[in-house]
Amino acid sequence: MNEEDTRERLRALPSVDRLLQEPDVQALQDEFAHENLADAAREALAEARQRILAGEPAPSLAELAQAVSDRARVLWRPSLVHVINASGVIIHTNLGRAPLSAEALAAIVATASGYSNLEYDLDTGERGSRHSHVADLLARVTGAEAAMAVNNNASAVLLALTALAQGSEVVVSRGQAVEIGGGFRIPDVLRQSGATLVEVGTTNRTYVADYERAIGPNTALLLRVHSSNFRVVGFTHEVEIAELCELGRRHGVPVLDDLGSGALLDTTAYGLAHEPMPQTSIAAGAAVVCFSGDKLLGGPQAGLIVGRREYVERLRRHPLARAVRIDKMTLAGLQVTLLQYARGEAVRRVPIWRAIAMPLAEVAQRAASWAETVRSWGVAAAVVDVQSTVGGGSLPGETLPSKGLAIAQDVAAARGLSLDDLAARLRAGHPPVVGRIDHGLLVLDARTVLPEEDTPLLNTLRGALRD
Repeated sequence: MNEEDTRERLRALPSVDRLLQEPDVQALQDEFAHENLADAAREALAEARQRILAGEPAPSLAELAQAVSDRARVLWRPSLVHVINASGVIIHTNLGRAPLSAEALAAIVATASGYSNLEYDLDTGERGSRHSHVADLLARVTGAEAAMAVNNNASAVLLALTALAQGSEVVVSRGQAVEIGGGFRIPDVLRQSGATLVEVGTTNRTYVADYERAIGPNTALLLRVHSSNFRVVGFTHEVEIAELCELGRRHGVPVLDDLGSGALLDTTAYGLAHEPMPQTSIAAGAAVVCFSGDKLLGGPQAGLIVGRREYVERLRRHPLARAVRIDKMTLAGLQVTLLQYARGEAVRRVPIWRAIAMPLAEVAQRAASWAETVRSWGVAAAVVDVQSTVGGGSLPGETLPSKGLAIAQDVAAARGLSLDDLAARLRAGHPPVVGRIDHGLLVLDARTVLPEEDTPLLNTLRGALRD
């Protein structure tokens, strides 16, 4: 293509105003502001010019209008959306961890849609404390003297170390100086808090005597860190929390227990390995116990702190507490979630516990219903045995038997798709559906899909299977 042809094609491109008059662009006026559409039109035309200069043909008006629509929808629509989790991972970190109960969501909406008594005492008409909304509940369900909540468990640990051990030594097992998700390393947190790390024992075996030999005049805390997202097996030994607390009592050194996931229910009752519980640590005598609100507890993101009153009060009064304080919407959802535990309703109300406790027969029935619906479209589908995982850095290696809807490669190929293409179509659906590809099958695990999401899942799947 010569220069004159290139110039002719560039001259043929419409102006921004002309492009905005196209019916397909005009139809977007109710969704997007004029300025947004004008920006999208300028970008679409700029890209068209670059392609023409590279020797490509000029796009039609219809193609340019479609480019404007695509840009507007990408740039000026929310990127954070509801997703259906059919991956088989119950607490999926990348998919927002724990979904909230309907009651918790209603409390968040009620609190956020107007004013609230966040820091106002309705009885006295005077200033109140935001901690009061969950402190007593947290203490009640864990057996602690006092409690507070901050914005996540990393903040809880950092606050505890800063308030209780700044300028002093903290003794921890070498096998517990770990890194968890997002590069969060216990040694780095200790340095940030101003405390000095004293490692004892070995990677795989640590004894009470190792801690005892390390205790000195500058020891502020004995720290236990639960290895939430990995497991060391074989020739191992770990000091139990009761042993560590007894050692602390004899030497007058408090114990800080970082439990990570924070299970308030006994996981062994549901066919899973034992997950350490805050109630056990409190009963053993831990001074402070930190754990998450959005993992096995099944609430919103939060860092929960329980323990002896004198230590929790020191954390509450520390200047860092304001920097990591919890917001009103999180407090509303957390309060209702804790109430569901206090009332014995968690297994029925909290979504992750509904998923964990769901009988295999019920999971199988749902997967079979999905398959029957898919076959009614003239599409081959099967129900397969799968294993769901708890996820979220909880119970590593532990699985629950489940059932999934499976679409084979030949079904996708009949539509000119690979399984990866079909999975991409599902993720592009409304709502998006996230499944997994396993042994030549696209599998949608029924255990991790909320029961109220069955119909939306099938609607997205039907759209993805269209030729």
